[in-house]
Amino acid sequence: MNITEKILAKHAGLDEVSANDTVTAKVDIAMSHDGTTPPTIKVFEKLTDKVWDPEKIVLVFDHNIPANTIGSANFQQVVREFAKKQKINNIYKQGEGICHQVLPEMGHVKPSSLIVGADSHTCTYGAFGAFSTGLGATDLALVYAKGETWLNVPESLKINVNGKLPEHTFSKDVILNIIKTLGSYGGTYKSLEFHGDTIDAMSPDARMTITNMVIECGAKNGIMIPNKQTREYLAKRNITDYEITTPDKDAEYEKIYDFNVDDLQPQVACPHNVDNVCDVDKIQGTTINQAVLGSCTNGRYEDLEQAAEILKGQKVHEDVQLLVFPASRKIYQDAIDSGIIQTLLESNAIICNPGCGPCLGAHMGVMDDDMKAISTTNRNFLGRMGSAKSYVYLSNPQVVAASAITGEITNPSEI
Repeated sequence: MNITEKILAKHAGLDEVSANDTVTAKVDIAMSHDGTTPPTIKVFEKLTDKVWDPEKIVLVFDHNIPANTIGSANFQQVVREFAKKQKINNIYKQGEGICHQVLPEMGHVKPSSLIVGADSHTCTYGAFGAFSTGLGATDLALVYAKGETWLNVPESLKINVNGKLPEHTFSKDVILNIIKTLGSYGGTYKSLEFHGDTIDAMSPDARMTITNMVIECGAKNGIMIPNKQTREYLAKRNITDYEITTPDKDAEYEKIYDFNVDDLQPQVACPHNVDNVCDVDKIQGTTINQAVLGSCTNGRYEDLEQAAEILKGQKVHEDVQLLVFPASRKIYQDAIDSGIIQTLLESNAIICNPGCGPCLGAHMGVMDDDMKAISTTNRNFLGRMGSAKSYVYLSNPQVVAASAITGEITNPSEI
């Protein structure tokens, strides 16, 4: 069996499973945020009046924090009351950060666990060797009630990534290039299992960027074997009681892809699809008037640090607003302590509180007609950041920083 099959078999109480089997699996952690918890509660309360285990449920305010509409404020109040009633202590409501950063940062993610969440980017936790995937509100309500869910065991694609990343090229470029190759639907309901010396050398920050975006080619989950840096990250959070799941030597995969990154250049996903990807030089010169650094994809410390390297001693173009959203309060504080925030402030960036910000087009940085943004977020669909007449380009933190300086999409090597 491969990694995903082994984890699902264990959580289903079975010796073995195969692709396309349907299993009922016990869940270790279930998560919802301020936008998805109220619909989940509505269904849950039709099923029962008590959650299966309040210690295994995590609630996070991140999509509209602080509340930007009366509706958002109402949603958050509903969640607060639910948490009190159900004695759910793992509720992060004071701007602690984005759910997909908060869960691993606060010690809720373990290798070989099964995690579900009412958000499509729940697949992020695969960077730690967990099987994690997004569910709709109805399915999550059943998890809140019973602590289990049904799943079809996905076919698995083995993704081998080898080579040394060139200067100004990062894990964001790796996953954009993979999505370009597979296509927006090429991974639909598949498990993407990542291997290779490039993956082995990556920090947890970088690995999370890759697994976060597997949903952009339709994947059910992305998963990696925890490396030394990942195990050190877990140890700092006193997480030591876990098993690392590895594939059998004769594990079956629907298809194997091999990527070499030695010559990979910074990538840009152009409107309005994440698989519409090209080298930055092919789109260079496109005027932008908004730049966004942050999100659950690239709002981690490493990302802010990479952007600050480009922005140090520079100023954001007068026709551009650069918005910075640290993925968590801890990251924000660490970036203050190290001087990164000072560098960003001196460049005239607008530093915003940890949260999802404009990624979903609902809060802080919503775009008007004909605006163009270069962003480290994960989606560039039509109308994603506001007006359906606006344009969103996706790239790595250094491309975003360089473009903010020049006012047009720019290769960071030119700064």
